Amino acid sequence: MSKEATVTWRRLAPALLENEHALLRPITEADRGPIHEVAMDPDIWRYFVSRVETEDDFSVFFDTMLADQEAGRRVVFVVVDKRTGRVAGSMSYGNLSEPDRRLEIGWSWLGRDFRGQGVNRWAKYLLLEHAFEVLHAERVEFKTDVLNLQARAGLRNIGAIEEGVLRSFNPMPGGRRRDAVYYSVLRAEWPEVKAQLASGPKVAVRSGAS
Repeated sequence: MSKEATVTWRRLAPALLENEHALLRPITEADRGPIHEVAMDPDIWRYFVSRVETEDDFSVFFDTMLADQEAGRRVVFVVVDKRTGRVAGSMSYGNLSEPDRRLEIGWSWLGRDFRGQGVNRWAKYLLLEHAFEVLHAERVEFKTDVLNLQARAGLRNIGAIEEGVLRSFNPMPGGRRRDAVYYSVLRAEWPEVKAQLASGPKVAVRSGAS
């Protein structure tokens, strides 16, 4: 693969993604305030590998998103609910391996007002559509805490296939070591998954699929 080809994802992945239900755009410093409005809810972070409980926690959290975006470690999207025009949360592409045509959708969370409203489903639709139809990925993967039953049900409901559990995957706040369960959608499965996402019921998903 040529050097020019291997930088395609870094150029194309941070795009504006939009339909009539949701808008996803790469994060900027201007999003600090709107993200703060919805992020200071302890329930969001129950299954995350970090906690956002204080103003200092939030500053570290937001600065890390900006730094990851700038360094190319992640493509961090702000999710906007088109129904209200408000920032609803954030989702990311990460672990991008362009030579392998593989990436992860994760670091996903939504504020309390936007859960169960279809925002998650349409945001995932846009991210998967961009991954398969613009980036030409062969595999899109997801992972979450094995204890996060709502996120696991939500991933199944968007058509992702459960693959298995990686035991003692990483430490969690409080000292527990998380078992991480992986899911994926493959290119050959995308047409069916796309149709399911476009016509299926609204799915309420707890944050923390990452």
